[in-house]
Amino acid sequence: MAIDGFLVEHESELIEFRRDLHSRPELSGQEYLTTTAIVHRLRDAGLAPEPLRAGTGLTCDVGPPGGPVVALRADLDALAMKDRSNTSYRSEFDGIAHACGHDVHTAIVLGAGLLLQELLVDDPGTVRLIFEPSEEQVPGGAVDVIEEGRLKDVEAVFAVHCDPKLDVGLIGTRSGPITSAADLVEITLTGPGGHTARPHLTVDLLAVAGRLLTKLPHEVAVHQDGVGPLSLVFGAVQGGDAANVIPAEVVLRGSLRTPNPHAWMQAPEIVESAVHALVGATGAIARVAYRRGVPPVDNDVAATALMEAAAVAALGDGCLREADHSLGGDSFAWYAKQTQGSYARLGVHDPRGDVPRKDLHAADFDIDERAIGYGVRLLTVTALTALAALKR
Repeated sequence: MAIDGFLVEHESELIEFRRDLHSRPELSGQEYLTTTAIVHRLRDAGLAPEPLRAGTGLTCDVGPPGGPVVALRADLDALAMKDRSNTSYRSEFDGIAHACGHDVHTAIVLGAGLLLQELLVDDPGTVRLIFEPSEEQVPGGAVDVIEEGRLKDVEAVFAVHCDPKLDVGLIGTRSGPITSAADLVEITLTGPGGHTARPHLTVDLLAVAGRLLTKLPHEVAVHQDGVGPLSLVFGAVQGGDAANVIPAEVVLRGSLRTPNPHAWMQAPEIVESAVHALVGATGAIARVAYRRGVPPVDNDVAATALMEAAAVAALGDGCLREADHSLGGDSFAWYAKQTQGSYARLGVHDPRGDVPRKDLHAADFDIDERAIGYGVRLLTVTALTALAALKR
């Protein structure tokens, strides 16, 4: 089988490619080393990658033109966090880590592209490789890919995301919403400030902030009747510099998530109303900055069924699991709004021995690297199956 032979020859190379990316992670919009490495490897294979205008991220077409076009997407950026793993390929850049598996996704799509170059030689039909920058930022680099016209002729798009809850060799699929909309909420509280000895003579902004921290998530959530579930979680609070000074400004930042598109549309008004109701007569002035992020990834039913059939063909019976819905967001949602698409969970946990499961964004996150070969098999067969279906 051509896939088996390709992986015998190239799987170790793809693992090393992933390790190199893992050791040199780059933040959103700064993926210059990553982009250069991908471009060089694709050009070495005789392909013609096209970088995005911003200088990071790229697309590359594989296969004879003139037929249908399907796309495979990977994301490039890393997270602003420390890598606390002890591997030989741990991050060399302090405060930046590939703790979400984007290095894995990149190696898989690269491998699928190199394999498809060998397989797509006769009948017209193109697979577009999308290497997306800035996925971790909102609204995500997918917006740039789409605005540059890189998706306009694509009839179906597919992707995988590492899932440490699944053992290696397993694939999680789900029709309909598989991720949630994810927006950013920033609340700025202002007041006159004052002395902590006399809080009754001023506005105690930290007390007001505490009220919002403890009560606002509930007040937002109770609006879900008739709208859909809403989850607001704060991740940062900044205010004050001295123990005896009541600050004149406090800033709270959090994320709001929902799997429901209708709830997503209503969320800014719900948050604004709840904030002002809670701040009320405290004397504080509240300003809400609500920044749209990404909609839910809404997997197309037909595209998901096609990907499931491809998974069984590529990995064998018993490989499929129903993926849980996640409150996490992913910019793949923008592609799925433009064309039929499906996004699957790729098992990366090593079931051998007593290896603890590493959650996404864990400081010591790592994978069973056999997942790279499984991912190449899955996306290659998915792309070929989609092209064949579109030609019928």
